[in-house]
Amino acid sequence: MSIRRTSRRPLRKTKKLRLFVTFEGIDGSGKSTQLWKAARFLRAQGYRVKTLREPGSTGVSERIRRILLDRRATIAPTTELLLYAAARAEIVRREIAPALKRGEVVLCDRFYDSTTTYQGYGRGLDMRAIKTLHRMAVGDTVPDLTFVLDVDLKTASARRSKKPDRLESESRLFHNRVRRGFREIAKKESRRVKLVDGSRHIDDIFEDVRSHLVRRLSRK
Repeated sequence: MSIRRTSRRPLRKTKKLRLFVTFEGIDGSGKSTQLWKAARFLRAQGYRVKTLREPGSTGVSERIRRILLDRRATIAPTTELLLYAAARAEIVRREIAPALKRGEVVLCDRFYDSTTTYQGYGRGLDMRAIKTLHRMAVGDTVPDLTFVLDVDLKTASARRSKKPDRLESESRLFHNRVRRGFREIAKKESRRVKLVDGSRHIDDIFEDVRSHLVRRLSRK
């Protein structure tokens, strides 16, 4: 009796790495595209990667997201701020913190820098109150690395194909304040936050993202 041999490729061992990376920028900046390219790159290196969006990625947070982005909704600025904080508290405790504890790389489309810019710089709400809410919502779960994809409003608007949501429908002046907020955060926190020119070709942008990731990985 002949024995049939089957060849199997050895399973590649998954690398454990506690790393939390966020992608920020005005709507249409290309942050979501760069997140997915980063996820593919890291998985190819053998890392276990969790991708999330904010607000969202849990049942409660997705419901809050629908309220926040509903073009028919009229929401007071303070209410808006509190809703974002509530959604963030959920995703941190149910998704981000557990994944980091397991030794996974977490990539998140937006995090608290978006609240600082949209509700702080954009709405003009008190920055001290915003920082207090950040601490309440995330505790010690803070990003190790943040990419801010910087583009002008004309470029960002041309890239959006779907009908604008409630925040996307805000005035040009509002979005200029938000963009300025992101740039100021990158200047103040340059060790964590990397400002990337998002007006270039997707692959050229990712070369910058990849190089920053590689440098961070080499330090882990």
